[in-house]
Amino acid sequence: MKRIIRAVVMALLLAPGMLWANDLTQQFKAGVEAYKIRDYETAYEIFLPFAEGGLDIAQYNLGLMYSHGQGVAQDYAEAARWYRLAAEQGDVDAQLNLGVLYVQGQGVAQDYAEAVRWYRLAAEQGNAKAQYNLGRMYGLGNGVIQDYSTAHMWFNIAASNGNSDAVHNRDVIADRMTPEAIADAQSRARICIESDYQDCD
Repeated sequence: MKRIIRAVVMALLLAPGMLWANDLTQQFKAGVEAYKIRDYETAYEIFLPFAEGGLDIAQYNLGLMYSHGQGVAQDYAEAARWYRLAAEQGDVDAQLNLGVLYVQGQGVAQDYAEAVRWYRLAAEQGNAKAQYNLGRMYGLGNGVIQDYSTAHMWFNIAASNGNSDAVHNRDVIADRMTPEAIADAQSRARICIESDYQDCD
């Protein structure tokens, strides 16, 4: 719902007249409704001009549709292209999904460092799944130097945001750490959360 509201606000800001803004809002909502009832072809036709006009939520939606083959042939390269456009505008879900594509090498060359970059951008916006994924990258040493303390920190943060998998992984990684390292990771997690993800080093 938050994503729909943001899209409506964007449509209003982009429109020169209130009547046209109302039409755009209704049109975008029609795309959302079409998507909900799995009329993906109609949703795609409605979202495409919004996406081409630079609306990040519409770009994200097209990325999702190409990723899952909804209303279009499944095409990870096209999914990555649309996710990237939205991610570069700060769309947290697009950043997360682009990171996943880089980990899996779908539509892009597998690149763990690039995945870490996108995960971190989403994690610093409070996305629990990105925080969990970032913890995994540090725990495994994928795209970064393996660092259990930083992995523990991100798992802690993700767990505080409701990611249950992070609780398990945090406990597993804690078995490989000293009590001092755990305390340090917990302190860093607290500082990161209290700074609203501005101080997460």
